Parts: sequence; structure tokens; C-alpha cells
Amino acid sequence: MNSPSEPLMADVQSSADSRRIAINKVGIKSIRHPVKVADKAGGVQHTVASFNMYVGLPHNFKGTHMSRFVELLNGNEREISVENFEPMLRTMVERLEAETGHVEMRFPYFVTKTAPVSGVQSLMDYEVCFTGSICEGGRYEFTMQVVVPVTSLCPCSRKISDYGAHNQRSHVTVTAVLNDHLWIEEMIALVEAQASCELFGLLKRPDEKWVTERAYDNPKFVEDMVRDVAAQLTREPRIDAYTVESENFESIHNHSAYALIEHDKRGASLAS
Repeated sequence: MNSPSEPLMADVQSSADSRRIAINKVGIKSIRHPVKVADKAGGVQHTVASFNMYVGLPHNFKGTHMSRFVELLNGNEREISVENFEPMLRTMVERLEAETGHVEMRFPYFVTKTAPVSGVQSLMDYEVCFTGSICEGGRYEFTMQVVVPVTSLCPCSRKISDYGAHNQRSHVTVTAVLNDHLWIEEMIALVEAQASCELFGLLKRPDEKWVTERAYDNPKFVEDMVRDVAAQLTREPRIDAYTVESENFESIHNHSAYALIEHDKRGASLAS
């Protein structure tokens, strides 16, 4: 509050706008902030996330108060999780006098992997994004996206070659609208189970033999990959809608192979 000796400062953002054009999203992008994310083992991972924070701006307001986004982020005392995502968004739209809001939190997430033969342990990192939205009418929607690197081996190469087959590293990206809590580790495991072979941070020679033979015995086209993952996502009751895409970084071409499936279980059925 201004003291009697201080001049009253104009609030330009809250002034009226005569153009009568609403803005769907206005806010801040790419602000980094330390966060703590709970893991399935009962621990907490300390990481740094990149945030995008937006609200819908009604047609009658000239602008939004950008500083309030930063204040809100700092007010959570680094404890940001799936559980407090919705309260954070509802506080955001209330403070910014908006009806809709959108927050994206992108961060690296680490999982301890155990090599299949030697049992040696190492860390694997995965790119994760939590997205929360307050939609028109106040409905809340939470989306989790995970990028899972895996191995894929070409069935055609294996079929036509006298020995060997070409394989590649693939990125399978799942973006899922959730209706209940789903651990990041559960999503990763679901995807890795459908690949020719999963990846490991550290392998000894017996492990290398195992993963090479595992991929050879389990060839997958990029089409196979997205279909097999989609079948599992469709069966998972905690997922309402999803997009699964796979990019195979080809080892014998200078381009990638790509496939995508979208499915909303609340509406249209999975395309055959």
C-alpha cells in the first residue's frame, strides 16, 4: 500500500482494452526453478524444472500481471508434486483473475536400472513433463509426458540377412491424460516392455550379449512399437486419453522412421 508521501502508481495491466479480443494463453515461458519430485521407492528426487505458466486473458483486460507467476512459483517452497499441482493452478487463476490456466513443468527424472546378467546398477535419465490445466467451467486436467529411449531391431533386416540385423535407438514419447495417480516408473516400464530391448546406463560384457540377443529375438518396426504401447495404454484404467509416438533414429539411413497413435478413451474408439 502506498504511503501518503508516495505517488499512486498506475496499474496499466488492469486497465480496460477496447479491442474486445480475448487471449487464450498469456504468461511466462522457460523459467527454471528447483523442485522435489516423489519417486515410487518412497524417496524424493531433487531436480531443476523448466516451467511455462499461462492464463487466459479476458477481452476487457489490457494485460496480465507477470510478476505474480514468479511469486506463485517461489511460494511453493520447492515442494511441487502431482498432488499439489491442482491447488497451485487454482491459486494461479484466482490471483490473476482468470477463468483458465495452464502450467507445464519439464524436468529430468532418474531411475536406477539393474543390468540383466551382472546385476550392476546405474542411473538412466528420462525427460518428463507434468502439465496441469484449469479448463472453462473450472474442470481440472492433468497430463504426464515421458520420453523413453529404447532399442528397436528391424524385422525386415533380420528376415533378409544371412546373419545379423540392423537396429537403432528409438525415442518413444507417451503423453497421457490421467484420472488417477500413475508413477513415472510405471509409465517407463510399460513402454520398455514393448521395445525390442530396454536401455541401460552401464553394461558388462555378459549384459551386452544378453541385450543384443534379446533385441534380435524381439524385432519391432516403428509401427509395431506404437501399436504395442497403445494396446497397453488402452488397457490402463488410470489413463483417459493418450498420444504415443516413436522416432527411430535409423542406423542405415540419414533419416528417422516415425509413427504416432492418438486415442481418447472418453470418446472415439481406437482406429483399426
